[in-house]
Amino acid sequence: MKKYSEIEKINYEGPKSKEPFAFKYYNPDEVIHGKKMRDHLKFALSYWHTLGYCGNDMFGGPTENKDFGETDKMAIYKKKADVAFELMDKLSIDYYCFHDVDIAPEGKTLKETLTNFQEMVKYLKTLQDKHHKKLLWDTANNFGDKVFMAGAATSPSADVFAVAAAKVKACIDADIYLGGTSYVFWGGREGYDTLLNTDMALENDNLARFLKMARDYGREKGYKGDYLIEPKPKEPTKHQYDFDAATCCNFLRKYDLIKDFKLNIEANHATLAMHDFNHELRTARINGVFGSIDANQGDMLLGWDTDQFPSNVYDAAYCMYEVLKEGGFKNGGLNFDAKTRRQSNTMEDILLAYITGMDTFALGLRIAFKMIEDGRLEKFVEERYASYNHGIGKKIIEGTTNFEELADYAENLSSIEVASGRQEYLEEIINNLMFTIFD
Repeated sequence: MKKYSEIEKINYEGPKSKEPFAFKYYNPDEVIHGKKMRDHLKFALSYWHTLGYCGNDMFGGPTENKDFGETDKMAIYKKKADVAFELMDKLSIDYYCFHDVDIAPEGKTLKETLTNFQEMVKYLKTLQDKHHKKLLWDTANNFGDKVFMAGAATSPSADVFAVAAAKVKACIDADIYLGGTSYVFWGGREGYDTLLNTDMALENDNLARFLKMARDYGREKGYKGDYLIEPKPKEPTKHQYDFDAATCCNFLRKYDLIKDFKLNIEANHATLAMHDFNHELRTARINGVFGSIDANQGDMLLGWDTDQFPSNVYDAAYCMYEVLKEGGFKNGGLNFDAKTRRQSNTMEDILLAYITGMDTFALGLRIAFKMIEDGRLEKFVEERYASYNHGIGKKIIEGTTNFEELADYAENLSSIEVASGRQEYLEEIINNLMFTIFD
């Protein structure tokens, strides 16, 4: 197998290729329905997992080193940035995402930390211009430091609230400077362990106050991108305020933020909330808050966020179906919030993992288009609800009936027949479309 240093570019070789370092299904400049694949999918590199994760887990230390031969702190982070853009070049990835602490070393004080961050933001801008790459979104890590042990915007400490605001302010400034199209609020510790020590009403109110201040600051500075909330359960508190897409929608409506915020849906978070990935996407879409996607998958036998590179083509196809029905990505994209397994600890493995994830979603895109073009799924759903196109059903939809009329109508029904949902038949359609993709 080739070494990382020997690989200049991952090229498309088609489904029959057995070359490990080649795309089998992702052809970035292939035009599908009037748009290049790279523009349909808008792949993004996750800075934290790709350049920061070293194979450690809760039971074991690192299995690799990502200092890349440097010893000085700032030199390490500049080298990480160089490698990030090198990887994007090799993989034909146009976007990247980061937390503030991913790109710069933390200092002894918040002021020193923000100074380091601002220096590295300028360095990233030079790399963006050199490599013709773009920032998809950034976010503040308001969960890792011990001061955030009881939350950030929901902390019982007003001082912590202020620290969180300073970090988000710096990240919004960076987003504007780097031309990012979204800003993500990742509520890592916005939740609680027990109500015995929690003022839930105050914490929710403070979270809303925080989001409103962040929104207002960005708009005053001319920021035109999307503000995104990332639904997530069980990580790490058992009661997260942003548990799933529906919970987030309820929160945004309560505090009159629904017009300003959208959702960043992650596949593995959907799993932890006991939902399907496409359920979360559909919930966001029909509520008008679909924004962006963190593409990964979880291990169904493990109860935590394993952040694996996606390889489930069914999930990818259902995902891209929702994206296409939304009209495609606008300010969002597909960020690979995924890391290689602890035993996959080489730079070659990082390339192979991204190839797997990108090919998976390229297949998903191709299948999703076939699902729409084929038409059988949509026709079946339309016919299943046909009773609302005429008679009493039409009056229900139009709002021209009432309980009295409905009761009279129901009492005069001689028989009621609910048509079969034919789930197995519809699943066979998906199999047929999937396995004849290149016929």
